[in-house]
Amino acid sequence: MADEWDPRAPEVLADQVSAYDAMRARCPVAHDDYLGWTVFTHQEAVRVVTDHTTFSNVVSSHLSVPNGMDPPEHTPHRRINESYFTPERMAELEPTCRRIAADLVASLPAGPVDVMAALARPYALAMQTAFMGWPERLHEPLRAWTARNHAATLARDPEALESVALEFDGYIREQLDERRAAGDDAPDDVTTRLLRERVHGLPLTDEEIVSVVRNWTVGELGTIAASVGILVHVLAQHRALQDSLRSDPGPLPAAIDEALRIHPPLIANRRRTTCPVELGGREIPAGERVTVLWASANRDEAVMGDPDEVRLDRDPADYLLYGAGIHECPGAPLARMELRVLAEELLARTTAIRPAEPPTPAAYPAGGFTSVVVDVA
Repeated sequence: MADEWDPRAPEVLADQVSAYDAMRARCPVAHDDYLGWTVFTHQEAVRVVTDHTTFSNVVSSHLSVPNGMDPPEHTPHRRINESYFTPERMAELEPTCRRIAADLVASLPAGPVDVMAALARPYALAMQTAFMGWPERLHEPLRAWTARNHAATLARDPEALESVALEFDGYIREQLDERRAAGDDAPDDVTTRLLRERVHGLPLTDEEIVSVVRNWTVGELGTIAASVGILVHVLAQHRALQDSLRSDPGPLPAAIDEALRIHPPLIANRRRTTCPVELGGREIPAGERVTVLWASANRDEAVMGDPDEVRLDRDPADYLLYGAGIHECPGAPLARMELRVLAEELLARTTAIRPAEPPTPAAYPAGGFTSVVVDVA
């Protein structure tokens, strides 16, 4: 089949969101050889992600727990994942989160600063290591690893991607080995608890634990960092909203959701058809790749109206920020808490955040911005 659009065209990579808006106006579903069948509209995206029988999450031969699993295998692994993001666990972690956020905000210099480098990436890294119970000595190796992973992803270099994946797996296995060696003296943290988990009476294998932690960490270091940059950008662009939230932080959760809807931190997820299906007026055979483009669906005018308008009264059920269905992001409670706490500390410790220069958009598959330079007072 001939390509109906080119997601890797220079004009698309230069401004993903505008390109996706234009495609959504043309068709709900389009085909190309790189992404397969791309879903642009909210309605069709919801259909795909809530019908896990027709649209399978098993899209790769690589183990991905639980993201790359379907029921019944998915169910017990998903239950384990969810147990680490309960309200009780989030309440326990919030003081640590607030301390990290407050320290980083306090260290921001007055005047122009790139918040991606000075705030977003350090915050995501510090929060992930705190959540996992990892030592601070891992901060610098993980910071360097994140940069290499980002470069390999942008270059679409399979060998480099394999290399950085193995490197990261080594960090996780090292932490597992240290806790096994410590025995009863191992710290009672998330990493140690994962060693005690059971599925059908059997402990998780190291490969399964590595997969779980890899998914958590890549989501944290990539998506949370992007989300922080987006949030600061939107606050800087909308001074009245910023001042209002500084006076009354109550609506912050709605404001954060709006910021991430307008400027998506997570661009897409993949599925594979298990049988022939009609989607968006297209006949799709079994075994085909389907790409759900969150960056388009969350901006669909049919549901959201003006996609660039900041509104705090939207129906939360309309948002697809963390997916939907059985594969909705289990770490969403942590992400929401991290972003709320950071925003609270940032607004409380500043009097004004102003744009200093236009942000630099990220290129597929990354979302958000690679730099966000603002004046902080």
